[in-house]
Amino acid sequence: MKKFGGQALFLDRSDINTDEIIPAKYLTENTKIALQPYVLEDLKLGGFDPARDLAGKKVIVSRANFGCGSSREHAVWVFEVNDINTVIAQSFARIFRQNMYNCGMLAIELPAADIDTLFSLGGEVEIEVDLAGGKIKARGEREAEFSFTLNEFDRKLVAAGGWLNYADQHY
Repeated sequence: MKKFGGQALFLDRSDINTDEIIPAKYLTENTKIALQPYVLEDLKLGGFDPARDLAGKKVIVSRANFGCGSSREHAVWVFEVNDINTVIAQSFARIFRQNMYNCGMLAIELPAADIDTLFSLGGEVEIEVDLAGGKIKARGEREAEFSFTLNEFDRKLVAAGGWLNYADQHY
C-alpha cells in the first residue's frame, strides 16, 4: 500500500477551486504528466509561488470547500503527477473528494479547530498518515495528533490504489 503523508504545503484560504488547481486551458493535454508544470498556476494567495513553494511537498492543508468548481479529474491528476498524495481540509467539494479516492489518494476532512491547530504548528510541518488507524501525526515546531474517518468503501479504494486497482482485485 502507498505511504501517505510527507511535508505539508499550507494554503490558507477557503474555496480553492479546480480552475486554480489546474487552469482550464490545459485540459486538452493528452497525458497526466503533461499537466505537471501547471499545478496551482492560477492560485492567487499572498506570498504563494508554486515554482518555489511546491518543491518536496506531498500534503496540502487548506480550509473549507477545497476543490469546488468544475468537476474535472484533472484537478486530482495534477496533484498525483506532482507526488501530492494527501489533501487535508475542513471540507471538500463532493466530486473532488470522490475523485481523490478513485485515484487512490487521500482527502481528509477535519473540523475547523483541528485545521487551525495544523496551521499553528509552525516551521516545516511533516505529516504522517495512518490510513488503517485513521490517525494523523503532525510535527513542526510543535506536534499534534488527529483522528479522521473514511467510510469503509472509500478506505478500501484508497488502500487498493484507486478504483481501477480495486475493480481488478474484486471483479
